[in-house]
This record gives sequence, C-alpha cells and structure tokens, in this order.
Amino acid sequence: MSHVGVPRGTARKRRSLALLTTGVLTLPVLAGCSSDDGATGATAPQDIAVAGRSMVAEGGTVNWAVDALPTTLNAFQADADATTTRITGALLPTLFPLDAKGRPQLNPDYLESAKVVESEPRQVVLYRLNQQAVWSDGREIGAPDFVAQWRALSGKDSAFWTARNAGYDRIEKIERGADDLEVRVTFAKPYADWRSLFSPLYPKDVTGSPDAFNDGARTTLKATSGPFRLRGVDKATGEVTLVRNPRWWGSPAKLDSLVFRAVATGDRTGALAAGRVDVADVDAASAHRIAQAAGGRGADGQPLAQGPGAGEGPAAALRAWAVAHGSDAKAAAAARAAGKKTRAAADAYAAEQAGLRAYVVRKSLEPAYTQLALNGESGPLADDRVRRAVARALDRQELVDTVLEPLGLPARPLGSHLALAGQPAYKDSSDALGGQDTEVAQALLADAGWTPEGAVKKSDGTKAGSEAGKKDAEKEAGKAEKKEAEKKEAEKKGTGPAAGKAGSTDGKTGDGADRREPAPDDGLYIVGDDDKPGDGDPADGPTHVLAPAPAAAFHSSALLRQAGYLSESGTSEDIPSRVTAQDKRSGGAAGAYAPAGTAAPAPAADGRRGPLGKDGKPLTLRFVLPSGPGSEPLRSVGDKISAMLESVGIRTEITKVSDESYFQDHIASGDYDLALYSWPATAYPATDDRPIYAKPVPATDGSLLVEQNYTRVGTDHIDQLFDQAVSELDEDAARDLMKQADARIWAAAGSIPLYQRPQLVAANRKLANVGAFGFGTPHYQDIGFKKPQAAGAPANKKK
Repeated sequence: MSHVGVPRGTARKRRSLALLTTGVLTLPVLAGCSSDDGATGATAPQDIAVAGRSMVAEGGTVNWAVDALPTTLNAFQADADATTTRITGALLPTLFPLDAKGRPQLNPDYLESAKVVESEPRQVVLYRLNQQAVWSDGREIGAPDFVAQWRALSGKDSAFWTARNAGYDRIEKIERGADDLEVRVTFAKPYADWRSLFSPLYPKDVTGSPDAFNDGARTTLKATSGPFRLRGVDKATGEVTLVRNPRWWGSPAKLDSLVFRAVATGDRTGALAAGRVDVADVDAASAHRIAQAAGGRGADGQPLAQGPGAGEGPAAALRAWAVAHGSDAKAAAAARAAGKKTRAAADAYAAEQAGLRAYVVRKSLEPAYTQLALNGESGPLADDRVRRAVARALDRQELVDTVLEPLGLPARPLGSHLALAGQPAYKDSSDALGGQDTEVAQALLADAGWTPEGAVKKSDGTKAGSEAGKKDAEKEAGKAEKKEAEKKEAEKKGTGPAAGKAGSTDGKTGDGADRREPAPDDGLYIVGDDDKPGDGDPADGPTHVLAPAPAAAFHSSALLRQAGYLSESGTSEDIPSRVTAQDKRSGGAAGAYAPAGTAAPAPAADGRRGPLGKDGKPLTLRFVLPSGPGSEPLRSVGDKISAMLESVGIRTEITKVSDESYFQDHIASGDYDLALYSWPATAYPATDDRPIYAKPVPATDGSLLVEQNYTRVGTDHIDQLFDQAVSELDEDAARDLMKQADARIWAAAGSIPLYQRPQLVAANRKLANVGAFGFGTPHYQDIGFKKPQAAGAPANKKK
C-alpha cells in the first residue's frame, strides 16, 4: 500500500498520519445497543504461509520492497517512517511485540520476566533480562542501556531531538536490581502503558549523548541485537542489506541476507515480474493482475484473457484488418502502426503475466483504519449539528462494501476510534452518534438554520434590519394575525381543523387535553433576556443568540447522554447540567434558531434535496482529496460520500491536490472541510491516541495548538478520560475508560471511522512465514524458502 504525506508512525514516537491512496478501499434511534458482535467486530486472520522451521530451507536472500530508503534508523526521531520500523524490527530488541490480535506479548529472546512489583507509594516495574542477550559487539544488554534511553527520551534535555516523550517523562529513576540481569524502573506517576517503553531498545552508544542520538544513528547502527545485523545502506542502488547475526542467541535466521529495496508503488508490478523483489505491498489493481496471471493466457501465441487487445472481438479485429489493407493509404498506415503498437504492448503484458505467476497475493486487514475527517475549527462544521448531519447522511456499510467486498475480506464498518476489531479494547460505540438516517440528517440541518429558503438571496437589495425589511416583516405579521383571527372564528363555528380534531374519537393520543397548546412564541427565546449568563461581547454588551425548540434541545442533550450510556457511565459531563434541565422547558438549549416542531422538508422526486443555505449563503463543504495515480479508489470513496451528502442538501466542492502537499498543506494546516486519511492502530490508545483527540488550546500568538487533532474537535471530558486511563494500572478499568472516551468521540462527530484498511502483499510462492501480517510482528528469523517436497508427497493445495 502506498501512502502520501507524513510517513506512518513508528514505535513509541508521535504517531504519524497514514494517508490512504489506494483502495485496497437518528434521533429516533437512541437505544443503547450495539451490533451483535460489537465486542469483536469483523476480523481477518494473518496470511503468511505458516510453516514450521523444519520445513524452511537454510540460506538464500529475500528482496523486500519498501517505499523509500529510511531517512533515519533512529525510530524516535520525527522523520522516522514505516521503513525505519521495518528495518529496526529485525535489528533491535522489541520487548513486547504484538501478536496476531494486537496484544503485546513478552519476548522471551530478551526477557525472562517483566511485571509491576509495586504500585504504592510508587509504581515499580522489574525487568529480568535473558542472560544470553548481548549486543552484536559482545557487550551484555543491561541497565545502562535502559538508563541512557530514558534520559534521552525524558524531555528534560532539549539537546536530544526527539519526536515524543510519552511514558519516559513519567519515570523517576532506573537502577540495577539484585544482579546485572535485573533492571528496576520506578515511576513518578503511574503509567498503564509501561509495556510500550524501551521498544525498540537502542545501545547506550546511540542514546548516551545528543550528538550520537541526533546524528550517529541516522544511516548506520554500529551495534545491534537481533537475528540480523546491518551490513550497509547503499543510496546509489536504493538498498539496505541485513545479514545473519553470528552473535544471535535465539533461533538462527533461516536466510543468509535480507535486502530492503526502494521501489515506487507504480513500479512494483514490473519489479515483481522481473524477479527483482520477492515481497511487496501492492494495490488492488496489481493484486488483481497477480491473481489473474495463473488463469490468463498469452503463452505460445494464445490470446490474452486480459490486457492490451484482450477486449477486441472477431468483428473488431476484422474491421482493423480491413482498414490496414484498404485503399486509403493514410488510414492503412495508421491502422498498421496502431496494430503493431498493440501487439508490442500485448507481448510485454504477456511476459509480465508469465513472471507474475511466481507470486501469490497474501491478504488480511491492515492495522490501520480510514476515516472521514470533519474540520470543526470554523465554517458550517463548527456547528456540531452540521457535523452530526454529515455523519447521519453516510451509509458506511456501502462504503465498506465498495472497498473490502471485492477483495473477499470481512466487510463491516469500524465501530471504534481507539481499537480495531479483534483487539481486547474494541467495542462498537457508533450508536453514540447513530446510523444512516436521511430524515434525521435533514432535521439536524434545519435545526442549525440550513434550509432551502436560506439559500435564496434577497432580490431587493435591502439589508437585514433595514427599514424596508422591518416594514415587510410588519406586513407579514399583520397577515398572520388576520389569518389567526379567521382561524379562531372558524373554530367557534365548528368548521375549523381544530374543531375536527377535538371531535375525533379514533382513540389516538397526542392532540387532546394531555398535549399542551404551544404559546405564540413557543420554541423561541433570546439568550440573555432570561437573566441567564451568556458569552456576550464585553465591548458591545451580551450577544443575543436564538435557541432551538424543546425537541431540538432534547435531541442535543439526549445524544450526549446516549454517549454516556454506551460508555457505561450513564452521564455526560460534556454538556452542562443546565442544558439537561432545558430539555423540558420552552426555551431549549442555547444554539441556533429552530421553531417548535421543526421537520425536514420533503425530498425531491429523485430523493435528493435542493441546495440548502443560511442568510443567502449556500451550504457547501470543501472536500480535499489526493490526486496521485494510486489514489483512484480513494477518490471513488470520496465521490460516493459526496453523493450521499448531496441527498440531504449538502453540496461538496472536491479539490484534488498533489500527494506531496496533501498532508502538510491541507490536513495539518486545516485547509479543508472534509478529508479522507488513515491512522495506524495501536495497542496503547491511552498514550498514542490522546494527541489525536486532545482538545485544541489557544497559543499565546493567537493560533490554535492542535497536537495531532487535525479535526480541531475535542472536549475537556475526553481529555480527562484519557488522562485517567493512562494512569490506571487495572487493565480492565483502563479499557472501560477508553470505551467511554470513544463513545464521546463519536458523539462529538469530528471524525467518522469507515473501515479497517485492506493489506495486500505479493509474495514469492516459495516463501514461508511472510505475507500479510495484520497486527502481528514479523518473526524475521523464521522467514525463508520452503524446502522442496519429497517425490510422491502430497502437495499443499493452499497457497
């Protein structure tokens, strides 16, 4: 899979944005139930051609395609990327690698044990190291390496250029235990995600000084401690070569060498066909070609089942022959040249297909998810009702089916921002916002003041509040009073609609004495006229804000209470208690004007609404998408979203920008209303996801500090739940806090998770223990070529 923008996050550094460029892509509903499998969701197993080590041959080299050479081999620097993570995973200690379900597991190659031995008065974690664990220079791994890495990443010394200090800033001291094999870490503040620390672990030679940390590990690592060691980085050929580590004490690497080769996404099909790489992440189009290679024809002069010329039928071929041999010399020459070009392309395609038969596509779900981001900093999306309307207009199942179903992968909308299906912390909390419902979306927009009438500009040129406008308003008010008088007179005579209702005996409720008659001004009051404090302008006096009717206020508060219910807290501190009290009073909660009984206007015959607007300004959102050659499937998803929004009256202006500028110039800077991008998953959401959902705060220069919250939407309570979870040493309690936080993130409607991304990996058919790893950490020492089967042995039909 290819990415644009900032590369994906590395271990324990600030998580970086993963931008998807390939497609391997109700108020009535307030019940607190989730889907039947809300605790687990849809999962896909690893697909890595598992084979026991006894079935894997010794020796050989595997060429593994990566996007680019790493700019640094220091995983804790800001410019570390996915290639950095891939390479350091084979070279350095990872104390708690993830299993196939995304759970951290103790690594016995480096640790005999690691556990919390004290929680009061301070949390103390005791690591007991594997007594055989050494660096490639022969020195034992020990407490000095832990101490040096802590000091470099603690944030106390600004001379170390680090990307993030989370967790290390909570450590009070590190000391040697009972012997050289024990490392005792004492925390100043409790830290639930302590297993995330010291992975990867660098030798003290790298982390012991700012110069070594900042520059010494960018292009080389003098000492490593994994099944492989670094032979060299060749910028000319775009290769990083690893060779078997002779000092490795664990199961020895099956391969002699492992070469990571920079190959652009668009060039990978050709590189695979030419045999230049053995393993490569691929997009859906390349995966389709590989899958067809075995069944397609083209050898021995047979016609191709696909590719150039494959769609030409007998009639078309006959016409082309006739033109090429006709009397029109110019047309004949052009036809012969076109035919020659087509045959050459077909021959090249057939040769590539023949080469691709040596590969198989391994597929699973990648530990990353794609979301629709809604920029809530300004404009229409600053109103949470408009954001919720956008969310309620989306048929997420249709979007998921578009991306995952053609690949034969589980197609289920993602129900959490903080965990993926199969992880212990996963719970579908999407009901905190609600599913697709066009009528509810339209009602929310009307409540926010976006109506078809609002899109019409005044034609007489008068300004709001002018004398002419006031006279028109008085005139209309006079007409309304006259109609009301006529209505009352008719009711007295028993001929009006109210009289008919009063005399009804159909047994229905809701229009009788039990239902209060609305006052003439019911559903409308001016905040500030009821002696309630407001957010007035200190210079011009209090700002008067029109507030919604009781039904709208009830919906707003009920939605947030639903978030509390789903997160099992039963309450929502994200909304002031006085708003709850307003549910039952005529004024409602402060917001935008919506008369009592606001209903969504009737849709057009084709199910779509006309343009919506407010004060003559149309409701249009700028949808920014990448324009790169590998992002066609992403743009298809964007087109579907635009059509769904148009059905409720929201217009979108799709802006296509270069992949290189997509992140920095648009997502990070906030120059968008809607955008699609991905976040990598994590086993430590309390640490890694907090900056993504942290409430933005004003900076001293007037700008907004957003950390990694590029939607600019957050609440104090969400921040508090993250802070509680990261300090909660009871794992079950910490997970419950994260589930509560996720329900509130859904209710805030700043980002809408769509689907877990597909993972498609082309691998040589002869390779074992490599492919689509999903959550799991690769076991590099087990990767290798399958041993030839003995004559007469049954073939393994599953590739």
